[in-house]
Amino acid sequence: MSDLADSIRAALRSAADPSRAPGQQAYMKSSMPFLGVRLPDVRRLTRAAAKAAGVATAAGLRDAARELWDSASYREERYAAMALLGVDGASADQAVVPLIEHMVRTGRWWDYTDELSHRLAGLHDREPAVTAELVRRWSTDEDMWVRRIAIISQLGRRDRVDLDVLAEVIQSNLADREFFVRKAIGWALRECARVHPEWVRTYTQTHELSPLSRREALKHL
Repeated sequence: MSDLADSIRAALRSAADPSRAPGQQAYMKSSMPFLGVRLPDVRRLTRAAAKAAGVATAAGLRDAARELWDSASYREERYAAMALLGVDGASADQAVVPLIEHMVRTGRWWDYTDELSHRLAGLHDREPAVTAELVRRWSTDEDMWVRRIAIISQLGRRDRVDLDVLAEVIQSNLADREFFVRKAIGWALRECARVHPEWVRTYTQTHELSPLSRREALKHL
């Protein structure tokens, strides 16, 4: 076990609030228990531990993240693993993709998938062509969580959103009946509408969206 993973575990346990844990677990419908640490505190403690450990390489951060994820006894340990991917270049290039995919496929829930989408958004900026091809491929995957992260992978990019890529990953999922996929389509379009309102209006008028996706897409228009 790495020193960094051990120090993060210790920090999380020191910050635990058992009175909060049952409510967190119930809200997230999680079979894995919680320690009762707030998510902002998980992130803060993770960053502090990484800084104190002085891990110098992106690969070292990813290794610690993988260890925390795979050996987690509490959900906050998985939140910390994802937080490590936002530290000091851990997600600077495509080397992080296998770990993101592993987390999505094994985590299989919206809180994990949505948090990890931020790492893909960064890759869209740094390596647009390769990342576009990745999400196109993921948009037709058998795993709905992999499809969901492909759909929401550009959240937060605002005027940098690649509209062609967004349209392609949505098109592959228009007929999907899964709630979390339909919600993702609406969410991605709603966020896009903040910068490209006319594009989203036209898209919703010319494509057969589910009622949920359409309602979400047009919420602020």
